[in-house]
Amino acid sequence: MRRRIILVAWNIRSLWNIGALFRSADCFAVEKVVLAGYTACPPRREISKTALGAEEWISWEQCSDPEEAMRALAADHWRIIALEQTPRSVPIGDYAPPEKCCLIVGHEILGVSGHMLSLCNDVVAIPMHGRKHSLNVSVAAGIALEHLRSAL
Repeated sequence: MRRRIILVAWNIRSLWNIGALFRSADCFAVEKVVLAGYTACPPRREISKTALGAEEWISWEQCSDPEEAMRALAADHWRIIALEQTPRSVPIGDYAPPEKCCLIVGHEILGVSGHMLSLCNDVVAIPMHGRKHSLNVSVAAGIALEHLRSAL
C-alpha cells in the first residue's frame, strides 16, 4: 500500500516556515500542500529560498476557508489529522495512519484552533521530553510526515 498524504498549513506566518513545509512535502512524497487561511503562497523569494524550488513541483492550492477544504477532503474519505497538543492527542508513535491522511498544522504560536480541531478525525502530538513543550511548526510537520510515510 502506498499511503497518500496531503498537508494543510493553516495560518502560518513565516514565509521561511512555508518554504520548509514545501521542502518536507517533497521529502515525504506529499501529493498536495493546501495553504489555508492567511498562509502566504508562492511565488515569494523567502519561500523559494527555503523550499529550494520544491514549491515549483509540489502540487499546492490556496484556500481561504480551511473548513470548506477539510469537509471536501473528508467527503472524499481522507482522514483529517491535526498535529497539536491537547488532552485528546495520541502520541504520534502510537498512531496507525490510514491509507489517505490529511495532516493539518497550525499557527506558530496558537497552533490549530479549537474549532479546527473539532473538524478533525484524530489529533496526534509529538512527545516533548525537555523543558520546552513545542517545536517549530516546520520541524514538527517533518517529524509527523516521516511517521505518516513510514508507519506500517
